[in-house]
Amino acid sequence: MVVFAGQGDARRSMHLLWRVRDGAAGGPPRPGPRPGLTVELIVDTAIAVADAEGMAALSMRAVGERLGRTAMALYTYVPGKAELVDLMYDRAQAELPAGYGAAGGWRAAVAAWADDTWALYLRHPWMLAVSQARPVLGPNEYRALEALLGALSGAGLAAGDARRAVATLSSVVRGAARIAAEARQAAAATGTSEDEWWYARSGALEEVAPDFAARFPRVARLSAEGAFDDAAFDAAAPRSDSAADGSAADGSAGNAQGDGDAAEPSAAESD
Repeated sequence: MVVFAGQGDARRSMHLLWRVRDGAAGGPPRPGPRPGLTVELIVDTAIAVADAEGMAALSMRAVGERLGRTAMALYTYVPGKAELVDLMYDRAQAELPAGYGAAGGWRAAVAAWADDTWALYLRHPWMLAVSQARPVLGPNEYRALEALLGALSGAGLAAGDARRAVATLSSVVRGAARIAAEARQAAAATGTSEDEWWYARSGALEEVAPDFAARFPRVARLSAEGAFDDAAFDAAAPRSDSAADGSAADGSAGNAQGDGDAAEPSAAESD
């Protein structure tokens, strides 16, 4: 399923995301219900529901049941599921670092960002169901974007190239995380474990393509060296993303230098 962010009331969503009351940050609280529930508690509980059962199971009622309240009791704090999804997505991104050090160079910083973002998606696979076509525009989402731009700052990219690099890097990591998350979900959804699935298919493949190694020597080499082992693949995925991320940023840096509007070439070659 695909869930689109930003489907609730725009003004109410922005106020909730940025924790603005009465139209001004830090303004006096309005009269409301007695303490017990908070926006933060509701959002954290909703994340727990989605982590455990997936986005399809998320509802105001499901969150209320976990809190021992009715769904109606939540609406005073969060007006509906659409706004709740925005809050959840932004809240999850608070788990990402606010920035990356420049000591190891910009490539190392981008690699660290890729590792952290990949791990975030696997901790909260429901995030992959939230479309990136329309951003949440929350403070933590902007904080994460600022951190990636900071990681790229040493590459000397012009504004347009930095924008394209961010889009490419985000797509690479999100795509890799989606495949990894779906692989983990496949056994539960189909009732067939990964080992069982591969055992059956590999045996059938040997029957229909006995000359497989001769026809596809490079693929056969990867298989012979254990590159398709599940544990090895999971462990290598962040590093593979990092390599792709570095290549994408390198390409953007090269394009910028070719256009003549980037920093000195040494900025992209310093590490």
